[in-house]
Amino acid sequence: MPLIAENYKDLPDSILTTREQVLEVLSHEEQAFRKTLRRGMRELVRFQKDGLTGKELFMLQDTYGFPMELSVEEAYRQDIPLSENWRKEFDDSLAEQRERSKTASKGMFKGGLEDHGEQTTKYHTATHLLLAALQKLIDPNIGQQGSNITAERLRFDFNLDRKLTPEEKQQIEDQVNEWIKADLKVVHDEYDKAYARDTLKAHGQFWDKYPEKLTVYTIGDFDNPVSREVCGGPHVEHTGVIGHFKIKKEESSSAGVRRIKAIVE
Repeated sequence: MPLIAENYKDLPDSILTTREQVLEVLSHEEQAFRKTLRRGMRELVRFQKDGLTGKELFMLQDTYGFPMELSVEEAYRQDIPLSENWRKEFDDSLAEQRERSKTASKGMFKGGLEDHGEQTTKYHTATHLLLAALQKLIDPNIGQQGSNITAERLRFDFNLDRKLTPEEKQQIEDQVNEWIKADLKVVHDEYDKAYARDTLKAHGQFWDKYPEKLTVYTIGDFDNPVSREVCGGPHVEHTGVIGHFKIKKEESSSAGVRRIKAIVE
């Protein structure tokens, strides 16, 4: 890492304004990958006697993050036998996972809801307010990286390379509850993708995957909304029914991604 910084030390600050943050993230990634390699090597030992199939090679990659190429290289080095059709077995397992992911991606518009009950609907709307609060108070470039909503809580992942301070978490809570108390109107309509993105400036994370016609939810005044997102719903009609929003936990989800777990009471 110091060598990278040294090589680019003469670049103006206008180009590398976040060099310290970049180095911190790179260092974290390096440590995480070294940990992955150690874990993968330990798992490989289990197959010294019976050998490796392509399905097991995929498991090592999918579950432990140990790349298939490294597994094969290490298997040859340690004389761990590979099944005759290991490549096809690996490719078949990969194809199965992609099909599962494709099916799961159809739930993007549902916001990670486990059901469409009254409580999950409230939580779903609350995630829109949470994202809007993060963008307003922390960084306008924050975007949703994932979510999971049950009838008991919401879990929301967003891009940020540091933890939130206690003061920031309180400010976010207060802002969300202020919008809830204001009993803002929640409306939705269908638009052409280009119009939603370029004219309405709707927030969305999967523009390349969205259909040409999509649904946009707007919270608050239409011309100056609190939140405007591409989503398939469902949502409440007025924020006042959501309840009191409370952050229970904020933690790291992965490098550069934080996770908030919250409830409404």
